Amino acid sequence: MTGRTGLPRVVVLAGGVGGSKFSLGVRTALNRRADAEAAAPDPFTIVANTGDDLWLSGVRLQPDVDSIVYALAGVNDTVRGWGRAGDSERVNHELQQWGAGWPWFTLGDLDLGTHLARTGWLREGLTPTQVLERMSARWPLGARVLPMTDAEVDSIVTVSDSSASAGDLDGDIERPMHFQEWWTRHRAALRPLRFDNPGIGAAVAAPGVLDAIAQADVVLIAPSNPVVSIGPILAVPGIRAGLRATPARVVGVSPIIGGQVVRGMADVCLTAIGVETTAAAVAAHYGARSSEGLLDSWLIAEEDAASAAEIGRLGIRPVVAPLWMRDAATSAELAEAALRAAEF
Repeated sequence: MTGRTGLPRVVVLAGGVGGSKFSLGVRTALNRRADAEAAAPDPFTIVANTGDDLWLSGVRLQPDVDSIVYALAGVNDTVRGWGRAGDSERVNHELQQWGAGWPWFTLGDLDLGTHLARTGWLREGLTPTQVLERMSARWPLGARVLPMTDAEVDSIVTVSDSSASAGDLDGDIERPMHFQEWWTRHRAALRPLRFDNPGIGAAVAAPGVLDAIAQADVVLIAPSNPVVSIGPILAVPGIRAGLRATPARVVGVSPIIGGQVVRGMADVCLTAIGVETTAAAVAAHYGARSSEGLLDSWLIAEEDAASAAEIGRLGIRPVVAPLWMRDAATSAELAEAALRAAEF
């Protein structure tokens, strides 16, 4: 099954900065293939994590969705890794003077314009999918970006907080907080006990998500955080089953290089769910489709080539490739390697 140009129909599961960079690489790789065939490329589909969404100062924020849209539009701040390039923070400063919002969570003025537009449309009755369709019409993204679900399933982290005793024999208590507070304010320093998305068991995949997966030739799992970026997507009822049933090859890209996380605090998240910070352990976490898991192939870095045999024993085809996405060119090369991994 291929698109009208003969190029593969591609679906990417993504979240965060890694997902944004990888999505850019996929677009470039597909455009290059289209140029080689003198054809216009079909837009590919990105299923974006919405687990880290939140309400703040009366507006609805979708950090992963916005990171992906801004990156594809070429307006993202590549230095900070989030938000709009060249943004100012006058409104954020004024909010803090009023004691509103979170003083440790910055909203840029241009970024706030996005949140206000989104919130207004939601208040008018549009779904998150419809809102994202409107947002995507502003720029030529070269991709169809879909939220994983239209339901609000914000990520909650339950931490062990020794700073607030409550009669527990150990002096530790369990304290839930929004993922953004744990990630941005505390920089994942509080030990996480579990990650939850309340209400996700009753959620349904956003319109178009399951159809895109069923009709794909290739499904790519971006090198995003397996626990808080990819995990919520897979937890939406129907998506995991859809991935297992699709005729497409499912290819994942390791977010671990040489036993280290590439960005952020994914190692803390992995430790909390009992997964080692290694490429092989994350592959085992996703599992092989031949053993009730998800993966057909798993891209690992050259630094982790020694684990290829271990991954192969899981029933997953290991593919060694350069994984560092240092710029647009290396991101495209990685995406091309992932596409080729689906062609065996």
